[in-house]
Amino acid sequence: MSRHAAALSVASIALFLAMTALEFLYFQRLSGGLASLDIRVAGFTPDEGMAWLTALGRRGGEIIIVWHYLTFDLLFPALLSLTLVSLILVFGRRLSTFRAMSAQLQALFSLVLVLPYAAADYAQNLAVARLLSDFQSANPDSLAFASSLTVTKFALLAIPVFVIAVFALAGQRRR
Repeated sequence: MSRHAAALSVASIALFLAMTALEFLYFQRLSGGLASLDIRVAGFTPDEGMAWLTALGRRGGEIIIVWHYLTFDLLFPALLSLTLVSLILVFGRRLSTFRAMSAQLQALFSLVLVLPYAAADYAQNLAVARLLSDFQSANPDSLAFASSLTVTKFALLAIPVFVIAVFALAGQRRR
């Protein structure tokens, strides 16, 4: 997998850029300029979540479900996770301590760092898609839960990104 780190990185960046373009050029117009719930790094209040759902309405919600959650964001967490695992392996193998571990242990280490992010991202996607599919049944508890999953997703994403940065910096110092 580490041999494909560059290709996975390019694919992840391309998909991220496509999702970002949709967000700013289309989805925010549907919601009257409000940012989608799943890009709010610090989460959102139940009132903010309800304002977004209300602004979208049924039609806007269906569009976002189809063009975001059933397409791009169905692939993105998996692709990003594969990219993160491959980058951990690439940069980790530049370090003698990591290189000394067995290939299975290196892979397990990488997966343990990345899988929690992937699980949280998919859980958050399901929670927001559920709200979009039946926003009239949204309540403060379901909105707070979706918000906590959003914050959790970003916090768990920061862990492998931090490890990759540390590995990259440590590998640079050794050269």
